[in-house]
Amino acid sequence: MKPEITLVLGGARSGKSALAERIALASNMPVTYLATADVKDAEMAERVAVHKSRRPKEWRTWEGAPDTLPGDISEMSGLLLMDCLTMWLTRLFLATGDSETEDEKKWEARELEIRALTEKLCGAAKDGTHLVIVSNEVGFGLVPPYLMGRRFRDMQGRMNQLCAQHASRVALVVAGCPLWVKGTHEGLNI
Repeated sequence: MKPEITLVLGGARSGKSALAERIALASNMPVTYLATADVKDAEMAERVAVHKSRRPKEWRTWEGAPDTLPGDISEMSGLLLMDCLTMWLTRLFLATGDSETEDEKKWEARELEIRALTEKLCGAAKDGTHLVIVSNEVGFGLVPPYLMGRRFRDMQGRMNQLCAQHASRVALVVAGCPLWVKGTHEGLNI
């Protein structure tokens, strides 16, 4: 059985993580939660605590380095819930000073590296594995007034598109309601 990818998109507090968790719970597969956030302040620690409190105790948790995630996924099985692509990209985006460089060629090279890692991520799951990727839809807002913000917004949109190309199903969550924009929820038992 080929690996499966479900992409769950939405804005802040849209219910995207809750939908992904329902998909994981209904899967009857062992679940590994791929925690991608980098906790650096009290607010982020609180957000992480809320997510942890919703998870069943039997779920495993991965909290590795962002550049090792694709390779680590290739060793995992069951349902892999990545929450979220945006936090993963943020860590990769800020890993070097290239996100603020005026040197366009240097920035383009870094963006290509991140794109290649995202391609590896989408192709890393073993047969029989279901990768559920949660990500922020950042294209509905205003254009950021500063270079770094525009670069991040554009890169996030491109990486969402890349993941959607690999996914068998894509949901856009609005006010807790999923709209299936690619594929359907059939077979997910939610």
